[in-house]
Amino acid sequence: MTDTASRVHGVLVVDDSAFMRKLIAEMIDAHPDFRVVGIARDGVDAMTQIDRLDPDIVTLDLEMPKLDGLMVLRRVMTESPRPVVVLSAGGAQYGDATLRALELGAVDFVRKPSGPVSLDLPIVRERLIAALGAAARARLAPPPAVVEREVATVPPASLQNRGAATHVVVIASSTGGPRALAEIVPQLPAALSAAVVIAQHLPAEFTGALAERLARASTVSVREADDGMPLFAGVVYIARGGVNTSIASSGAGDGGAAVLRQHPAEARSGATPCADVLFSSAAEVFGAACTGVVLTGMGRDGAAGLRRIRSSGGGAIIQDEASSAIYGMPRAALLEAGADRVVSLSMMANAIIGMVPEERLEWLTA
Repeated sequence: MTDTASRVHGVLVVDDSAFMRKLIAEMIDAHPDFRVVGIARDGVDAMTQIDRLDPDIVTLDLEMPKLDGLMVLRRVMTESPRPVVVLSAGGAQYGDATLRALELGAVDFVRKPSGPVSLDLPIVRERLIAALGAAARARLAPPPAVVEREVATVPPASLQNRGAATHVVVIASSTGGPRALAEIVPQLPAALSAAVVIAQHLPAEFTGALAERLARASTVSVREADDGMPLFAGVVYIARGGVNTSIASSGAGDGGAAVLRQHPAEARSGATPCADVLFSSAAEVFGAACTGVVLTGMGRDGAAGLRRIRSSGGGAIIQDEASSAIYGMPRAALLEAGADRVVSLSMMANAIIGMVPEERLEWLTA
């Protein structure tokens, strides 16, 4: 395999559509940092080409004949690990498969263009090059074991019996985040005496699938956040994609619980949901009873918000460099805000639990 520190990275393009192979290859070859070294028309062809060409990066379609993308990804990460960027069709129906790919070790995903003269071609091109850049710098790690359990349907009344959250944990994650969350959230205990709100950079149609996948793997309750939803202890809320989520003080009828509020994202605000928005509001409402966590990701979202949390007396945990797929967000947060603890992904759940008060709530069963 080519040295990842070199300027030009060889890319294998895998897709069962001749048009899509041509379009993606042209986008890649137009950039000086990347060069298409081969194309594959299906999963079987992909494995042959990977063995023959030894590409630095693979772009991978998920829906293919003979051997689908998830099967290819499992084999690649087991037999010949290298960075993989998934090319995903848009729409919520593809969310579960895309998230499974990220859990299995894909670095990032890019939504396919909607057609040959689509207005979204420049956006797809920009996202593809950014994802390839992340892949070229990414650290590979074995995927976590995700155990899917039956989703427990918890009526609103039983959630209220858990009690309004008096402590909140807010988490920021981006590139590599779904894989990290698949390891962290299932380790959180059902009796966690804090609410957890997660800002994972994802499109709107994927955050619901993320909440469902984490719910199936966890004993703690997991749900996609909605506007006006009260914060209860022992519940994990996944901020909805495409909008920003903040925390507001309790209002009438909320049982004393702080509530989640959703706001349209400003065009210049970058990826959504924005962790800085979430973190800053958590610091304002919860003060010292707040813990901020910054996980793997590109950029610096969460750094300013974590500084606000620490200034208000709250705690801060940052993922270490060695276990981060991309160390951009954790590094920026550490430089700007510092941290109480810098820990590996494998120790992150324990670190979160250790920052939460050790009170135990007596919950009534539904």
